[in-house]
Amino acid sequence: MIDRWRLAANLATTGNAVLGIAAVLYILAGNPVWALVLIAAGVGLDGLDGRFSRRSPKPPSRFGRVADSVADALTFGVAPFFLLAYHTAQASIWAALGPLPEIVGALYLAAAVARLVYFTGWTFERPHFLGAPTPQAALTLSVLVLWAGTPAFWGVRPALLLGGALVLALLMVVPVPFPKIKRGHLLRPVFVAAGAALVAALVSVQFVPAPGSGLYLIAEAASLVAGAGLIAYYVVGPWTVPRTARTASAP
Repeated sequence: MIDRWRLAANLATTGNAVLGIAAVLYILAGNPVWALVLIAAGVGLDGLDGRFSRRSPKPPSRFGRVADSVADALTFGVAPFFLLAYHTAQASIWAALGPLPEIVGALYLAAAVARLVYFTGWTFERPHFLGAPTPQAALTLSVLVLWAGTPAFWGVRPALLLGGALVLALLMVVPVPFPKIKRGHLLRPVFVAAGAALVAALVSVQFVPAPGSGLYLIAEAASLVAGAGLIAYYVVGPWTVPRTARTASAP
């Protein structure tokens, strides 16, 4: 008999991978804003993957973990690399930086892959993450792109975007415990609000609102709410992991 929950989990994993590939294609086509929507949708499918897998009566398989990490690498590693390295809007500003965007993008991708390999091989059974999870990092990078890349609410600021990407890369590989935001967790309402605000911002910018217009200001305000919620995860999150778990988190 086919395990419907395992099938649903596999479909969610496959959908996540497809969205990651599609996001790269949209970036290459000069539409990074739509790519951000696909990355956010990938985060949703990644969450569904885990939920469906836990409902399956069968124990988790190593193949499922590897497939999930490969999909995450595409959507939360390769797609962000292209967001950082490939720019069609305000291209002259980015061209003046030479290979720096590509280097930062490569470092981000390497950190994401290292984080996923370590999780898949050694830490998947822990009740918390060791190092910032790649979906949260990708969402935070998406907010930075809105602020400093496209549509650049704060103006095109390569230093902010690339510097933020380097900080996120570091957070993904440092041996610091980060919580899994499950139902009842202190930060869950904050994270849900941040996710909803990011969706609102991404939907709003799809209409290419004129700077200073009402829709533009709504999108900018929503991106600030999303950014604040995500930053709270990095600042407060490690302190919500029980002390015993923190002391046991050394590699």
